[in-house]
Amino acid sequence: MRLILLGPPGAGKGTQAQRIVEKHGIPQLSTGDMLRAAVAAETEVGKRAKAVMDAGNLVSDEIVNAIVSERIDQPDCANGFILDGFPRTLVQADATEAMLKAKGLDLSVVIELRVDDKELVRRVSGRYSCAQCGTVYHDTDKKPSQEGVCDKCGSTHFKRRPDDNAETMTKRLEVYYKETSPLIGYYHAKGKLKAVDGMADMDKVTSDIENILAAL
Repeated sequence: MRLILLGPPGAGKGTQAQRIVEKHGIPQLSTGDMLRAAVAAETEVGKRAKAVMDAGNLVSDEIVNAIVSERIDQPDCANGFILDGFPRTLVQADATEAMLKAKGLDLSVVIELRVDDKELVRRVSGRYSCAQCGTVYHDTDKKPSQEGVCDKCGSTHFKRRPDDNAETMTKRLEVYYKETSPLIGYYHAKGKLKAVDGMADMDKVTSDIENILAAL
């Protein structure tokens, strides 16, 4: 089961990806995490990435694709994986298709979470997380069971991302619609796209995703 969760920031991709990980035992591959791991492990491509970052430059699509390729070859990906935050552009999507084809693999499905802009801004501007374990909460949608205490680790320290505000979110949406939303048509044309109503209750979204995965 090899899948991509597609949707704008705040659509719930992280929450749903974690639920898929827990139920199906496949890893969630975040480009940021993979990049840091490759640099720390000093792999060949990790060294190239470090040199670029040390020079203050953005890591190229070619390097990111090589890191994703390297990560997919690891044993825990044998039964599948979730791509998180990659591909973001049509160029990256083409590179991903070519990379998977070279390994004799194919994407199982691309699941789009559809949420309207006003709701996305509301979700993101109310989001905060546990400073210790990273569990995500929301001012109205998902409060800790005991106020001020993380359900998962018991920490009383929380934080908000500085870019989780309405103004920054509007800019992030502009970038998403310009660079990433064309992937919706790209994967639809390949017959890989399935859409889910991301406005529904979290458990309903999970159920809808599971129905899609069960039909694969």
